[in-house]
Amino acid sequence: MNKVSEEDYIEEDGVNLVISTASINESKNIAKTLVEEKLAACVNIFNVTSFYKWNDKLEEDTEDLLIIKTVKKNTSEIIKRIRDIHSYDLPEIITVPINGGYKEYIRWVEENCKRDI
Repeated sequence: MNKVSEEDYIEEDGVNLVISTASINESKNIAKTLVEEKLAACVNIFNVTSFYKWNDKLEEDTEDLLIIKTVKKNTSEIIKRIRDIHSYDLPEIITVPINGGYKEYIRWVEENCKRDI
């Protein structure tokens, strides 16, 4: 087993975004768009069951939950892009701060989120 040394860890002010969608097709469209536009390095898609209140009624739906791996500077543009293409009136878009992690992975995320502006 490989041991992780202190040199393998890096403190970083990064971010993941979490969103939910109504269908796998919508999830794949959002994921491909964000990665192709270099707004995100990677997007994971998980199928989940959600319970929530909408218009005073308890709802139960099957949704997809997306974890979007990116850099903090892309957050505003990602939120704008998701709102442009998302089917929900009120899409879940939350950020989860990343305080650090495996140095090589963090660098990979940074490299894959470099945009030509």
